[in-house]
Amino acid sequence: MDTNNPVTASNTLSKVNPPKRLIALLVFLVLISVTGLIMKQGVLFCILTLFMVLAIIGKQKAGLIMLRVYTSLQLAIVSMLPLVLYDPENLASSFAIGSFNAQVPDWIIFSILILLAIVQVWIAFTRKVGQYFNREVNLNIMR
Repeated sequence: MDTNNPVTASNTLSKVNPPKRLIALLVFLVLISVTGLIMKQGVLFCILTLFMVLAIIGKQKAGLIMLRVYTSLQLAIVSMLPLVLYDPENLASSFAIGSFNAQVPDWIIFSILILLAIVQVWIAFTRKVGQYFNREVNLNIMR
């Protein structure tokens, strides 16, 4: 194959498969966004997240920037939740899934949320994820 030919070189660059970590993160973001739309919780935020997923699928540089800012802000906000929501009288949260009811300590819930946010930041700043995006494309996500 001739790598000096710009047509052949661009075809080989465009056939780069997305990293499996990125695919898993995108599936997670889509599931969370669709769930938020169904439950009518943060509808605008869910729609913007779905637009970000579309930009990532399109290898837009804006998608990479949005993903990195999104995950970093999410980690910062989730890390501050224990301080903001600290209530010494309410040390356990109850939740129900179907007929299953449980009392779970708040520190477990916060730990899981912070761990999920750390994993998302790790995926967003991985070298393979950065190499997946086309650096020559401008920041227009609607292109």
